[in-house]
Amino acid sequence: MNIKVEALKHIWAEPQVRLAVFALGRMILAAVLGGVIGYERQHSHRPAGLRTHVLVAVGAALVMCTSEYVALRTGATDVTRMGAQVVSGIGFLGAGTILREGFTVKGLTTAASLWAVSCVGLAAGIGFWSGALIATVVIFLTLNTLRKVRNKHSSIRSIYIGVSNAYHVSERVAEIFYACGADLRTLEILFPDDSAPFLTMSRDVNKVLKARAYIQGESDLALIKEGVLGLEGVFDFVFEP
Repeated sequence: MNIKVEALKHIWAEPQVRLAVFALGRMILAAVLGGVIGYERQHSHRPAGLRTHVLVAVGAALVMCTSEYVALRTGATDVTRMGAQVVSGIGFLGAGTILREGFTVKGLTTAASLWAVSCVGLAAGIGFWSGALIATVVIFLTLNTLRKVRNKHSSIRSIYIGVSNAYHVSERVAEIFYACGADLRTLEILFPDDSAPFLTMSRDVNKVLKARAYIQGESDLALIKEGVLGLEGVFDFVFEP
């Protein structure tokens, strides 16, 4: 028994063995923490989900473990250089999740979560486990809870705007929504036949703009209506009850 214990102590005394064990634990932790954030993104039907976030976190953890291994083998003192490349390089992956649909930009939050998860992976990879755990909790609460707070204090409304030239006024319409504090999600151009039946049509209306936006209150909606109807080429403004 003593021989086995001594043999294990001798094996554990090897720096590379200890690093391999630590690396295993760190990458498992990174995979779990990245999976927590990735599950929330996948549950929200975002472009980068569970597998992407797990891969980013594990890859970042591996970079830091590799940096530590290089320092062990070569005696290098700068173990942060490779990690710095992860922080800057993850932007290319995040850019792939950002989509522009009309006047709406989607995917910014998912891109930010990928960047944050890479930082969690770096923290786990270097052994800063408490920081990785705390950051994961904060990120998850930010993604999950703050969305509920926004939805509680504002409601999404569908608005139909009759226009004579949709391409001429659509950008101005979007600017008015943003100026009044609305979170404009989509702005579509429809033919009159595709619009809501309660939209009043005149001869001048040949296109309909359908806007979906989070609007906090009736006063903000009234400001948007006043601003939009004041634009040249806009003839009607109706929102779904």
